[in-house]
Amino acid sequence: MIRHCYITHPQVAIDPLIPVPRWGLSPIGQARMTALAAQDWPHRFARIVASDETKAIEGATILAEVAGVAVEVHKGLHENDRSATGFLPPREFEATADQFFAHPERSIRGWERAIDAQARILGAVTAIIAEKPEVPTLFVGHGGVGTLLKCALKGIAITRAEDQGPGGGGQHFGFALSPKNVFYGWQPIEQPPGADHDP
Repeated sequence: MIRHCYITHPQVAIDPLIPVPRWGLSPIGQARMTALAAQDWPHRFARIVASDETKAIEGATILAEVAGVAVEVHKGLHENDRSATGFLPPREFEATADQFFAHPERSIRGWERAIDAQARILGAVTAIIAEKPEVPTLFVGHGGVGTLLKCALKGIAITRAEDQGPGGGGQHFGFALSPKNVFYGWQPIEQPPGADHDP
């Protein structure tokens, strides 16, 4: 069984005047990804694929430069489309995200529906892996669609209970597609994978 890894980008430089998909990593986020690149375990993956959002590409590039591989960018890995609202203050964002997960078949404030975002991320990951099914692949993406992917891989209903939680991102989980399996759940990028962790 080929095992893959999904990483969420860590802390970003928030700028309400810039579209959210174009936000980059903050100095803290950059430092965390640089520290991750110095660990051994990310280099077990021969392929690195990133969302087309700036923060994901920046994080993937830090890993790829150390690993000596090219970053592949796939548009289908982007975060759930929240362009209808754009930037929201943290408290308002969290309340809206709660509704997004609680009502996956509804568009919350014009956001992409959770069921649509889940189908998109699962389809993108499946297609990417199918290109090179024997190559362990590391994905660099986002917390929202990462949670939706995790729910799909576990075969459970969409729920925010599977979210990575607070802390600014920078979490990872391990998975396989054949058969679908989450073999360890969210943990900080500072912590190496552990198959003994509860998925």
